[in-house]
Amino acid sequence: MDTVLQELKNIVSPDRVLCNEPLSKHTTFKIGGPADFFVITKKSEETAAVIRCCNQHNLPLLMLGKGSNLLISDAGIRGVVLKQEDNTEGFFVTQCEDGYLVTGGAGMNLSAFAMKIANESLTGFEFAAGIPGSLGGAVYMNAGAYGGEIKDCIKSARVLTKEGEILSLNREELELSYRSSIIQKKGYYVIDATFLLQKGNREDILIKIEELNQARKEKQPLEYPSAGSTFKRPEGYFAGKLIMDAGLRGYRVGGAMVSEKHCGFVINTGDATAKDVLQLIDDVRRIVKEKFGVTLEPEVRLIGEEANTNA
Repeated sequence: MDTVLQELKNIVSPDRVLCNEPLSKHTTFKIGGPADFFVITKKSEETAAVIRCCNQHNLPLLMLGKGSNLLISDAGIRGVVLKQEDNTEGFFVTQCEDGYLVTGGAGMNLSAFAMKIANESLTGFEFAAGIPGSLGGAVYMNAGAYGGEIKDCIKSARVLTKEGEILSLNREELELSYRSSIIQKKGYYVIDATFLLQKGNREDILIKIEELNQARKEKQPLEYPSAGSTFKRPEGYFAGKLIMDAGLRGYRVGGAMVSEKHCGFVINTGDATAKDVLQLIDDVRRIVKEKFGVTLEPEVRLIGEEANTNA
């Protein structure tokens, strides 16, 4: 491990390689044990070199954005957790025949990226302004809200393969569907993404963003740590309503609780462990299945040795 540590420090600077770093500090759930190595990269070349280093030493690698939509095991993560720093590849706007192409790095905060777009008087990305997480994570899972999804406006994305090679994938090649992409299926890592947007009225765009953000504040438990919507939307149903109708509003396991404000969210009331959340997810899935015959599938990515649901 000393050899790996030194190689990682040679790729980035020593202050950007942390050992046994608690991942609870880097997830919106505020849950997660330590990573053997936590590496912060600033450029895609550094990211590619870290990936190649992990392959050479047969080390597991997890790419971490803003830590949203994740539940990490209390035991932590073996191997390397890699985080691309904000504004890794910058922000670029160019005009084309069909509108405007906007490119941002994977490490960018998604809400900040949306606001930069709004300030350029470009429309089509308002839906993403309040979604927590990074731009790379949003592309990885085809994030969406309030009738919009990444697939609606993305033009292309550059990704790194597990071997550290760079590929450019167009919209069709990304195979974006409900909370899914080729990036997930192939284990790729996003470098940056380019979107096709149209000129609009800046004031109208900002008003729409404010309206959507206000709706989130009113309907979602933003005052508590969570990983966002816990379950995928089952066909023909709404997960939150099924959970509420099952009598599970406020249901608790340890420090984990089904939000009383929105039953589609599992929240950390202050001292929840991954074990608490996993047990709660299992209980909710089992009870909803028994009452309504509907199988809820987690939208939250469950990562680590304990990250398994039994229902």
